Amino acid sequence: MLRGHSYIRMFISWLRLTLKTAAFRSYRIILSVLLRMIRHCQYGKERSQCLALSSQPVTNQDRSTAPVTLAVPRLPETPVTNIQFPTPELNQGPNRAASGQFFDIILTPIVPEPQVSRYERNVHVQDKDEPFEIKKGPLDCSEELAVVAGWEPLTHPEGALFFYHPCKRVFTDANVRNPEIAVRIGKAVEKAYEEARNANIFLHPSIELVLELMEKDNEKCGYYFVDHEKHVIFWFQDHKSDLLMCNIRGVERKSHVRYALESQYWRHVELFPNKRSLPKDVVIKLKEIVMHAHAENITSETCLAPFAADEVASMLSLVDLLMNSDTNDSAHKEREHSVWIVARLMRLFCNAKFVNFCGQPGARLNVDQSLYRESITRPKRIFLRLMNVMLFGSPDAQSKALHRIWVDDTIVQPRWKNFIDRLTTEWNGYTIFSTVMLAVDISFLGVSFVQAQPSAIILTYLSTLCAMGSLLVSLILAGQVNYSRRGSAEAVASFMVGMSHSMLGLESLALMLSLPFALLIWGMAFFAAALSTLIFRTSGVVAVSITSPVWASVLILVTWPVLAANDIHISHLRSWIIEHVSITDSSPGTTPSLV
Repeated sequence: MLRGHSYIRMFISWLRLTLKTAAFRSYRIILSVLLRMIRHCQYGKERSQCLALSSQPVTNQDRSTAPVTLAVPRLPETPVTNIQFPTPELNQGPNRAASGQFFDIILTPIVPEPQVSRYERNVHVQDKDEPFEIKKGPLDCSEELAVVAGWEPLTHPEGALFFYHPCKRVFTDANVRNPEIAVRIGKAVEKAYEEARNANIFLHPSIELVLELMEKDNEKCGYYFVDHEKHVIFWFQDHKSDLLMCNIRGVERKSHVRYALESQYWRHVELFPNKRSLPKDVVIKLKEIVMHAHAENITSETCLAPFAADEVASMLSLVDLLMNSDTNDSAHKEREHSVWIVARLMRLFCNAKFVNFCGQPGARLNVDQSLYRESITRPKRIFLRLMNVMLFGSPDAQSKALHRIWVDDTIVQPRWKNFIDRLTTEWNGYTIFSTVMLAVDISFLGVSFVQAQPSAIILTYLSTLCAMGSLLVSLILAGQVNYSRRGSAEAVASFMVGMSHSMLGLESLALMLSLPFALLIWGMAFFAAALSTLIFRTSGVVAVSITSPVWASVLILVTWPVLAANDIHISHLRSWIIEHVSITDSSPGTTPSLV
């Protein structure tokens, strides 16, 4: 009986232990399941919130953190990846050529300056003297400004009309409102991207394409691509361009030609500034360049900046205004006027770096430095030396001034403006002096006792002719230097090239510019000779003895600056005489023998 109770107790204790163990394990399992369910619910909630946020448009705060570039922003629906070679489909009509057949379009590489001939189109307007009828109600221009076959019309800050295709990122000045022109431009776009794909050229999503219809050949279409990351233009084929080189000889390195490509890049931005934002770092870089040019203009007379000191100061104040207007709120706004200003200035400074071989072993470090061996000054010909003496040293002075403004077939624009201003002032003075000289000669010929002196009359005639020649040459030269040649660097360069290719080179221009001064001096010299002849032939001994020393002194003083201009000095003559006398005294033939 006792044994039976003991077994029952053991069984109850075992059953109790089993139930406790089972209950504990079940509790752990149930608890882990509940924890998993809770975590799963929290994860699903967070995931749904992330998906909801990703489906919302980008806020202004997120957009402000995105980097600002000069590239036209991409369309929102344009994917960011896998856009290596887009294939445009602009022409869906029957005029579209078969795929891969571009038999009527020839793409030729061009550069923005000067082959995008926006300023030479000369599109004529109908000469109709009839008022335009304005319809009732507020004016609605939406039809004229509407997108045509994907092309958006844009107006340049200067007023020019051009078109932009946002899906294909193509700019053109061609009038795509004309169906025929639109078909040609569409085929050119297709072929340009197709050729870029065939050339294995990676096209970044910000790459832009520009097309220019060639007016002389309807089958040709100029093109170039624009890389906003590297600030250069490029093509899908190898290209040599004299227009890109700007008549600069000796370009041999990629690091050098890069400045030419960057200058053309800024020309592109200058031609098509619309729909672009202005990065702050670009404005800061431009300000540093302008400040450096301003400091160099102040501290150096051989500054390489392509602008005068007052012009650089005006640029600096303009850049300061751009810096003040550049705020965080306006960073992503379209600022075509500010973009145009920055692009114009950057283009000019980049072109100056290319011309001066910036970063190259033979870089030009001052504006007077010539980089080519053939530009070294050679000894002057005997004819030029003789003419320099006959024209009282004026050709030599004019030649030095010309070589300071024409270095290596490149015009130094700031010096040219100062040179022309100085010449104009001098010519105005010569015209006054020549007029006075003519009046004096005519009055001198009217004196009665001068009629009895034929030599004085002849000399007075020569003086009159020289004064008249000085007056005419001054008026002709002043008329030729008009405002177009004064302000246009291209007109000045073409004029200087033509003169440098003449028989005497730039010396011919120096002789030409010396004529007003030299003829006026000769007119005065002939009048002085006529007056001297009259004095010495008609006056008594007392008058001649008094005027002779004064006449000789005036002659010496007048001759002195002429001889000094030709590097002829009395001290040199004295040393030459002493040297030759000493050589003569020390020669064996004149030395007596001491035997």
